[in-house]
Amino acid sequence: MRDEVDGLIEAWRSERPDVDVTPLEVLSRVSRLARHLDRARRTVFTEHSLEPWEFDVLAELRRSGPPYELSPGRLLRATLVTSGTMTNRVDRLAAAGLVRRRPDPADKRGVLVRLTDQGAERIDAALESLLRYEETILTPMPPEDREHLASLLRCLLAPLDTEPSGR
Repeated sequence: MRDEVDGLIEAWRSERPDVDVTPLEVLSRVSRLARHLDRARRTVFTEHSLEPWEFDVLAELRRSGPPYELSPGRLLRATLVTSGTMTNRVDRLAAAGLVRRRPDPADKRGVLVRLTDQGAERIDAALESLLRYEETILTPMPPEDREHLASLLRCLLAPLDTEPSGR
């Protein structure tokens, strides 16, 4: 079985035999897979009238468990955006009826962002569609290979997730 990356590797090895291109064998595939997934996710989210960033915020609230509410600070740390960006996103989600703000009883100056019933329905439906699609991508791979691949990818990703610069 061959993929597009095999051709890239062969061309680089032919043109630059003096350079070790083995990192491309893994990371170019990861990059290409990420682009395919991004396109597919955008399609799924569009079917549910969601932008990718809306999915991210709603999913973070949904995963938080009852009462499905978090501070804006917690949401911005989870979604890796700035305070101003999160304020704008919460404003837009609230205007769409997917979340609502309420005063934080533990902090008189703070607010909490709570998932509405409409927001929960939207994120649940989008998640189910997304998982159905992603399962089709993984179908050719046996479960033990999936577990092994997940473990290997974790080895690459965990150190990057802990770097403060995100670099």
